[in-house]
Amino acid sequence: MKRAETVTFGGAHLDRAAEWRAQWESHYNDSDVVALWRGKPLIADGALVRLRSDHPVLSDAGPFYLLLARIAGRAVFAADLSGWTPADLDGTHLDSFLDQTEQTHPALTDDARFVELRAAMTVLSRTDAELAAMARSMFAWHGSHGFCANCGAVTTVASAGWQRNCPDCGRHHFPRTDPVVIMLITHGNAVLVGRSPGWPDGMYSLLAGFVEPGETLEAAVRREVFEESGVRVGEVDYLASQPWAFPASLMCGMRGVALTRDIQIDPVEIEDARWVTREEMADVFAGQHSDIKPARPGAIAHFLLESWLADTLD
Repeated sequence: MKRAETVTFGGAHLDRAAEWRAQWESHYNDSDVVALWRGKPLIADGALVRLRSDHPVLSDAGPFYLLLARIAGRAVFAADLSGWTPADLDGTHLDSFLDQTEQTHPALTDDARFVELRAAMTVLSRTDAELAAMARSMFAWHGSHGFCANCGAVTTVASAGWQRNCPDCGRHHFPRTDPVVIMLITHGNAVLVGRSPGWPDGMYSLLAGFVEPGETLEAAVRREVFEESGVRVGEVDYLASQPWAFPASLMCGMRGVALTRDIQIDPVEIEDARWVTREEMADVFAGQHSDIKPARPGAIAHFLLESWLADTLD
């Protein structure tokens, strides 16, 4: 797919400067730092805020800094401010895509705000979006891997945040990325879409599911589509991928041809599934459909459906 790397969170071609990770301290003082609070990047005027390494707000940062990349010869680090609690915190929808709240820190100007990444991802530059997604995924991994999976001892951070080591048994632990297939399943002039419980009213997207151990992407597509909708799929091929930092998945965009149109949903998996014609989907994207809203802009589902409508999948 010629446009594969134009998907959100991809295609920035960042230099991750892996050779700097062992001696990250020597690069920190002359660096830029991006800040996150509970996975929400600090943004001002539609861009990631780049802080000086000695900025006062970093006194509230967590116990380590994460080396993200090297840009124009300078290191870019990420700091986690999740230990700080805003005075007027509204926690109703925190950590969900429904979170529309923005937080300000007293050591920063009012225009710099912590914003839910799913709300901001389409306004950020390609580089900023990739940096924010990388940092969000990595801090989430650290948050859930503080103990050794082998012996249960407390692990320590190493390699500028890209490794955790167990001092008791000697095991080294590295960040995870979970592969997920997301499927553009077509039959003639129609595409298969579904919705999960708890989504905003009218929101439909492509079917998706985690790849199981020992399974190919193609097999995962056929299994997931059948499990969720009862639809059998024949030919399958790959289209594009997207790192998805909620918390840390690689969305593998796939295309499949349905062998049948009969739908029998699994209500445990999804709330509804339906076939939507190309003409109907054009109305969905134009905001003119009576009861379907489009997939979230910035998500690979939106990208694939938009490409299908424009006939630019190849």
